Amino acid sequence: MRIAVVGATGRIGARLTGNLLAKGHSVRALSRGGPALEALVAKGAERFLGSFDTGDGELGRFFEDVDAAFLMVKTLWAAEDFHGHYPAVALRFFDALRDSPVKFAVSLSGMGSELDGNTGHFQGFHILDQILNRLRDINLVHLQAGWFMEDLSRWADAIAQHDRIGFTLAPEVKAPWVSIHDLADFAAKAFDTPTDEHRSVKQLGTDYTMSEIATMIGRALGREVDYRFVDMRNREVESVFRERFGTLDRWVYDKNTAAALNDGRVKFHDDRPVLPTTMEGFIKDSLGPLIEKARTGGAKPESFLTWCSRG
Repeated sequence: MRIAVVGATGRIGARLTGNLLAKGHSVRALSRGGPALEALVAKGAERFLGSFDTGDGELGRFFEDVDAAFLMVKTLWAAEDFHGHYPAVALRFFDALRDSPVKFAVSLSGMGSELDGNTGHFQGFHILDQILNRLRDINLVHLQAGWFMEDLSRWADAIAQHDRIGFTLAPEVKAPWVSIHDLADFAAKAFDTPTDEHRSVKQLGTDYTMSEIATMIGRALGREVDYRFVDMRNREVESVFRERFGTLDRWVYDKNTAAALNDGRVKFHDDRPVLPTTMEGFIKDSLGPLIEKARTGGAKPESFLTWCSRG
């Protein structure tokens, strides 16, 4: 199969592209260039310069002469246009795909994409799915991913300094977590046996509370690590965030995200595949070494997550 991969040099795309090439597929790899792209070309990928996130390159040609596609939108956490990015990229996908020969696509979506309304970060996934669903001639798999285990590294400094994780997820709320490797491997398998369903949804992630994750981290480190819930309805928390860590627009965006999880609107179903990487294994092999490195790496500028963990 000839497959076009968006974001081919990213954390997910690079592993996916390598998997597809190893399986004997032909891959057209989209990237803005650099050593990571050249490494994929050395493995047999076809180079294509551009970005659907920025609109750069001859994107109308990217899906020419291919059978299938992998689609994803890069989350621009530092950008100010939180709500405009996903719709803009989704429309670029739509314009490039609607007259293409692509008959099967896997789109990296996210938890909560089936919901409309003020759900913060999850609202972008909903818009992405709705726009892609307008592609009548393409069988489309919406790959709903939970939070990435790799992103727990954002708390490495907080755990190293305070033996605590602080966050805005209520202690009793379970959220799905998935490793990037498992996600990329699952996506690669989807191209081996393309579905004949016009629209399907696959959810990936194992549920954990933040307290459970903190306990597992403590067990791996051999010392107690606890969880501190930071309630975004607290005006003092809002004041600190807006004075030190972000804008009003980002505060509202993050507050809506937390509320959608804490009130139960955003959650996964029970019928999910069992994936190879467990949270315990990830902590032991990946997160634990990062935390120990942070303990000896010297103090870093305080982030909102570090502040949440300090109080």
